[in-house]
Amino acid sequence: MFFLIGSILLSTYLAISFKVLQHLKLPVFPVIVFNYLTCVITGSLVNQSIPVSATIARAPWLPWAMVLGLLFITLFNLIGYTTQKIGVAVASVSNKLSMIIPVIFFILFKNEPYNMVKITGIILALVAVLLTCYTKTDNPHLKYKYLAYLLPLVLFIGSGFLDTLYKYVYDKYLAGNDFALNDFLVVSFGTAGILGLFYLLYLYATGQMKFSVKTMLAGICIGIPNYFSIWCLGKVYKLNIMESSAIIPVNNMAIVLVSTLTAYIFFKEKLSGINWAGILLSLLAIALIAFNGYF
Repeated sequence: MFFLIGSILLSTYLAISFKVLQHLKLPVFPVIVFNYLTCVITGSLVNQSIPVSATIARAPWLPWAMVLGLLFITLFNLIGYTTQKIGVAVASVSNKLSMIIPVIFFILFKNEPYNMVKITGIILALVAVLLTCYTKTDNPHLKYKYLAYLLPLVLFIGSGFLDTLYKYVYDKYLAGNDFALNDFLVVSFGTAGILGLFYLLYLYATGQMKFSVKTMLAGICIGIPNYFSIWCLGKVYKLNIMESSAIIPVNNMAIVLVSTLTAYIFFKEKLSGINWAGILLSLLAIALIAFNGYF
């Protein structure tokens, strides 16, 4: 339970960090890149080695780590783009509702047990996310109207695929091997960092963006907890405190819940009656999913 709480709190820290970036008026993309490079350094220090060797080159999980890295950098920027073009609520809902994809995957293809209590909890979780993220905002008009449907759909599928892929690879190649888990994470973050760095250097070279020490420091402050948020989630999988089809919804719902309450307390973000209903419903959903075996 300690590692689950750690994953939730660190992920909440990441969400709040991007709100701070907005207040500081720092560009997001270079911070994301420096964040991933910091993750690589952090993971190498944890493992006390840099995962560059013939053994790593032959690792069966290597292609999956590179795919995960590509998803990291792509989805991070897609969330930002969707937020700017359509709105925060749509981006948040698309991202968090994606938890239904790994749930269905593990129930159908991994034969994980389920009952009406868990199913009810998952349905309530989806409703709770919609209510918690609900906000009345005027979305900007898009040049191409179909993007209003395409962007959320791609974000929904991509986020769900990322969650499913990480757990699938963990079960097949990394379970019980902390050293391999760290190598896998470092390679994943390294792939994201390298891809982002190439484009960032292009922006610097063409004068579209200038290097800033502040963005580098912000990336470091975000990168260390970012690495350990994923690392803690791996530890949760290792301890097997509940089924995979329960861990991901509980983790996602708790992040939405804690992030929303933190923003309300420290950033004075207004919450409507609908938002509060979503928060209360999320507590019930978490209880039903996490403790369905006791009902």
